[in-house]
Amino acid sequence: MWSGNLRLSLVSCPIALYGAVNHRRDISFHLINPDTNNRIKMVPTDPDTGPVNRADLVKGYEFEKDRYVIVTPDELEAVRQETTSNLDIESFVDASDIDRLFWDEPYFLLPGDDNAIQAYSVVREALARTNRIALGRVVMHTRERLLALEPSGKGILAYTLRMRDEVIDPATVFGGISDQKIDARMVDIAEKIISQSKAPFDTATFRDRYEEALRELVKRKQQGESIEAPRPEQPSNVIDLMEALRRSLKAKPAEAVKPAHKTAPSKVKGRSRKKAS
Repeated sequence: MWSGNLRLSLVSCPIALYGAVNHRRDISFHLINPDTNNRIKMVPTDPDTGPVNRADLVKGYEFEKDRYVIVTPDELEAVRQETTSNLDIESFVDASDIDRLFWDEPYFLLPGDDNAIQAYSVVREALARTNRIALGRVVMHTRERLLALEPSGKGILAYTLRMRDEVIDPATVFGGISDQKIDARMVDIAEKIISQSKAPFDTATFRDRYEEALRELVKRKQQGESIEAPRPEQPSNVIDLMEALRRSLKAKPAEAVKPAHKTAPSKVKGRSRKKAS
């Protein structure tokens, strides 16, 4: 993704940044004309004049409804961030101080060559011993990125961090939730349900069941099968919270977390990403 030098004060070593997430297995769909089985091509169209040549189009920013300011390639070039060859460490923070809302895309940070391993390892070990996260900036693809470097085994993980204005303040979202007196008995039961279902953090259980279902659907369609949608399960009629908690406590863990009914995905557009965090 990027290569350059990691600089910590007067210490410098060549590094390379590699993507840590594999999207190659994600299923994507194209729009097809069912009459011809041809893939549809998107033709740029002016609502008043009709189809236009893509090469003749310019970029514009909508500052009011249907009003745009046109920006030329030369003007964009004037504010373009030059890709630098250095990742300069600016500060070190406690790992627990970074709100999880700010963590973004993960990368692997590797030494650029064998001669860089010693300096690279010194930085990694110092981060591990101090339990600190190194923060630095780098320009990739003309955009400045804030990176958080975290030791991991024999290597270093790098995460892009979201900027302040990208993250919505939780207080503005949760502030509207009214304060209600909580029944301590209900909380006790909920704690027992949590204890029944506790388990070690195991990434082997992280399976994208929707992606698997899509692959199975495509496979069956290739074999000429006709697919029928399953009937949705009926939601539970339990409306008393205390009774629902008590029933959940008696149920097996798998039954307690089973959804009342399946919800169909809202749409499939391009690469099927189901992220959340």
